[in-house]
Amino acid sequence: MEGFSEALGSRLFLPFIPFFVALDPIGILPIFVSLTKDMDERDRRAIVNVSILTAALAGVGFLLFGRWVFKLLGITVSDFKVAGGILLFIIAIVDILFPEKTRSFPKESLGVVPVGIPLIVGPGVLTVILISASSYGYFSTVLCFLMNILIVRLVFLNSTWIMRILKEGGTKGLGKLFSIILAAFSIMMVRSGIMEIILASK
Repeated sequence: MEGFSEALGSRLFLPFIPFFVALDPIGILPIFVSLTKDMDERDRRAIVNVSILTAALAGVGFLLFGRWVFKLLGITVSDFKVAGGILLFIIAIVDILFPEKTRSFPKESLGVVPVGIPLIVGPGVLTVILISASSYGYFSTVLCFLMNILIVRLVFLNSTWIMRILKEGGTKGLGKLFSIILAAFSIMMVRSGIMEIILASK
């Protein structure tokens, strides 16, 4: 019974790492800092709270209605794995090869766009959400997704302290490392999707 509980507990947190890699809280930190560099601490905290709420609602909403939309369009999870894996791979390569460029956005909507969407929850995270739900179940997916969202909040709220320790070069270096892991994860998704399509056609 104890071994079963341990196995169940370890499986419950299996989506945690894919979400952490896709969200990449350290990698997106320099972008967040550059977007909020002219704000005082109170405004920055308000932006963080709005962006986290936006990201959480977008992720959970996609989890609830994404599969219904796919069914309506005749798209299978295997199709989405292949397409999503290719998209994640492109995102990872772009992150590795090209530096991020930031623009100025109105303070009133900054927490929603672009920080909440697509900086925190972008195409990569949405892909992981749908695939994780198919592989590990809804409860595990929501749990690990929200845990990672809280990590992003913690990183953003301590952005000044973290940037002082890591410097911009350090955060970008970690971001590149996470992008390489994301590229490997995307290849795994494509391979899994293709195998499922082949098996389903037999």
